[in-house]
Amino acid sequence: MTALDTAHAARDTGTSRALSGRRTRVLVYAGCALAVLCVLLTVALTTGEMRLPAATALRALIGLGDPGDILVVRQFRAPRAVAALVAGAGLGAAGYVLQRLFRNPLASPDVMGMTGGASFGAVALVATGASQTLIPVGALAGGLLAALLLGAFAWRSGLAVTRLILTGLAVQAGLAAAVNLMVVRFPAELAGSALQWTTGSVYGRTWPEVWGAAGAMVLALAATVLLHRRLAVLDLGDDSAGALGLNTSTARLHLLAAAVVLASLAAALAGPVTFVALAVPHIVRFVTGPPTTASLALASLTGAVLLLASDLVVQHLLPVSGLPVGAVTATLGAPWLLVLMFRQSKPVHRSAA
Repeated sequence: MTALDTAHAARDTGTSRALSGRRTRVLVYAGCALAVLCVLLTVALTTGEMRLPAATALRALIGLGDPGDILVVRQFRAPRAVAALVAGAGLGAAGYVLQRLFRNPLASPDVMGMTGGASFGAVALVATGASQTLIPVGALAGGLLAALLLGAFAWRSGLAVTRLILTGLAVQAGLAAAVNLMVVRFPAELAGSALQWTTGSVYGRTWPEVWGAAGAMVLALAATVLLHRRLAVLDLGDDSAGALGLNTSTARLHLLAAAVVLASLAAALAGPVTFVALAVPHIVRFVTGPPTTASLALASLTGAVLLLASDLVVQHLLPVSGLPVGAVTATLGAPWLLVLMFRQSKPVHRSAA
């Protein structure tokens, strides 16, 4: 065997070990996240003003046991927990797609105007005195409106990344100003309801709302999985992607539409919850390394865990009752955003050759 053959064999061995190590990290992370999710669900079903043993709560969940236990678990605790899971999964996937699509660690539905659109749609319905059951529909419509504005303003640039992000910030700021104006002009009895919703909350969710959002979320996630391979091609750069026959502008538009639908569905169920979509891709990347085919699923799983954990903190660990879950995620998000901005602006020191 020549020295060149030996070098190639060593390189192949190193590559194989790296891939094996990455698969192991992915599997361990997925297993730990699922275990944490099961623990959180158990806590969500058993903890509250009326504490229940885990076995009793699980029996009540399937309709067995004391009628009072069944009412508490099935009508109050379970819908809220499932709503947090569904919304968190959508936010995690949306953040993952946006950050990888724009190659920007600050990209999220908050930056791209989607949460501002959801708030605008929901508050506009509150202003008309519409039924509370229609508010999620207004949030979804508002998120789609923000996406249309984003696409209309940025289309001339060929959907360039920098123009899209700047346009998203402008759309977010404009819609937030419109929401504030409506809230200021509301009657006092409507202003409180509007403000609580715009912070983000899964309180009071019902099974029809949850199942409707969950069904739509499954379809949106399935469409995103089908589009996922285009992300890998776009990672090669526009020139290389175009040489492989991919229309980069169309691919970005499709992926952006998928992220908009995911974020809007999450906002329709839980309101404009911040921080989750921003943080999840960083957590997944930190633990498992560069993106793999499993990264999208891990992002959804991590988002579900993070939002459910935040909601349990709101319910059981804070001294102030009645806070929406968005208050916790926003409190965590502010320092996280500052750290990310500091890391982005930190100069790179190169050693002399």
